[in-house]
Amino acid sequence: MPSDTNGLKPWTNFYDSRVVPNIDFEDRTILDYLDQSFRDFPNNTALIFQGYKLTFAGFQDMVNRFATVLTNFGIEKGDAVAILLPNTIPCVVAYYAILKIGGVVVMNNPLYSDRELSHQFNDSGAKALITLDLLGNRMIDLRPMTRIRQIVYTSIGDYLPFPKSLLFPLVGKKKGLAADVKQAADTYRWKELVTRIRPNPPETELTLDDLAMLQYTGGTTGVSKGVMLTHGNLSHQFQQVKAWFTGFDRGKEVMLGALPFFHVFGLTTSMNMAACQGWTNILIPKPQPEPLLEAIGKFKPTFAPLVPTMYIGMLADPKIKSTDLTSIQACFSGSAPLPVEVIKEFEKITGATIVEGFGMTESSPVTHINPLQGARKPGSIGLPIPNTDARIVDLETGEKDMPVGESGELIVQGPQVMKGYWNRMDDTAETIRDNWLYTGDIAKMDEEGYFYIVDRKKDMILSGGYNVYPRDIDEVYYLNDKISEVCTVGIPHPSRGEAAKVFIVLKAGVEATEKEMLDFVKDRLAKYKWPVEIEFRTELPKTNVGKILRKDLRAEEAAKRN
Repeated sequence: MPSDTNGLKPWTNFYDSRVVPNIDFEDRTILDYLDQSFRDFPNNTALIFQGYKLTFAGFQDMVNRFATVLTNFGIEKGDAVAILLPNTIPCVVAYYAILKIGGVVVMNNPLYSDRELSHQFNDSGAKALITLDLLGNRMIDLRPMTRIRQIVYTSIGDYLPFPKSLLFPLVGKKKGLAADVKQAADTYRWKELVTRIRPNPPETELTLDDLAMLQYTGGTTGVSKGVMLTHGNLSHQFQQVKAWFTGFDRGKEVMLGALPFFHVFGLTTSMNMAACQGWTNILIPKPQPEPLLEAIGKFKPTFAPLVPTMYIGMLADPKIKSTDLTSIQACFSGSAPLPVEVIKEFEKITGATIVEGFGMTESSPVTHINPLQGARKPGSIGLPIPNTDARIVDLETGEKDMPVGESGELIVQGPQVMKGYWNRMDDTAETIRDNWLYTGDIAKMDEEGYFYIVDRKKDMILSGGYNVYPRDIDEVYYLNDKISEVCTVGIPHPSRGEAAKVFIVLKAGVEATEKEMLDFVKDRLAKYKWPVEIEFRTELPKTNVGKILRKDLRAEEAAKRN
């Protein structure tokens, strides 16, 4: 990529005038920034959950208490600890408590099946698990197949304001919001642990090179890989995002914590951003239109990172007409393209500015964002953020730079790029070459340095902001003894952006219905991976060596809709 006469990349000419192209990074961890928030804003509200408010002083006390609990469990620096929770106070507290004692956080999606969870627990070697009472009995049953020793479970009812706290024990189970957890060894209630233990965590020395997280991502092979994110990755990414979103003051903003924190987009742009900036974070455990609108109307967030399904869902909800959304000043949208008409309508209602961006788990995740002040180009993922370089290279060798306007693979470089994949040297070597992260996305760059995603080199489906890997679904269907061949592709979906469609060839002499095949995966895959259509075929398109041509099926589906 040619530089301009000042040695800067062309996109820096279109930065907001307040954004520097190169940050002089501070040698501080996320925990150092959090400690500063504790010192500077002890009486400010740090977390709001269903109306329950926790100050930064209370937040600090709880982090120190749970860090002491983990130490008493025998968790030491370098040990992995799994979190399986929606956006709740214990989710946030446990994350920073694990980091505080030098542990390695393994975030997991509560929607995952036991099959998916057992892989991540075993691959990471997690020694303890923090989860929800609703999942407690399942996790107790799964534990013998893993290296997990202790299970700590919390409840939605643990932190609620009056009178919700009084009513929850009476209605929680009836509404499916609480569950009894059976008696089992080394299984503990969160609130009992943090209430009775004195906060006395060990002093642990951390460096920016130390491993902070294993964040699992799928792959074209269907194998979930642990992305190694260091304390440096997380700190540098926070400093990059903070530098991009200028005009927001430490200790004075309110974050809408709607993106799931178990997803790296929510973890970086909402949870870490708010904690390190001393902002209030409104935790939304189930980010559907009604609770989103209620939280915005009641708690007045000023900053809102969301995915397209959330904007679309809120605009379609009749309650948006009676909800004041004008507190929101800026929104960050990612994970899928946001239709221009949605941007215009949401900005008209709120008065906020929505900027779209791009990232991947392997880059903590943000690499590109449209300017908050300046030209935002519809359909563009924006400009590389400070200290981030990007190139478009040829698809064959991945070495030759493509001319402006021509498509190729997007590769990126920056301090937010992962250390590598956990215990997968070959995959790491394939994805990171000469210090460049090969994204697997086909993109192009215009003459002003704005980037556009054209297609996905990988077969990934983006459904409701989640990455869905067709091979994951294929492998489950191959467990069905009626099926001879199967192939999954993404098709357009009105609310999720994309959803899965599965092509199936049945074995000779057997019959099956679409409903039977849709139901087959319901206890084997996370709900957002469930296909919405099944098509039975007598054969599937293949190469001359017998490999099923997924791209041909995808092209067929695209042709139907054009």
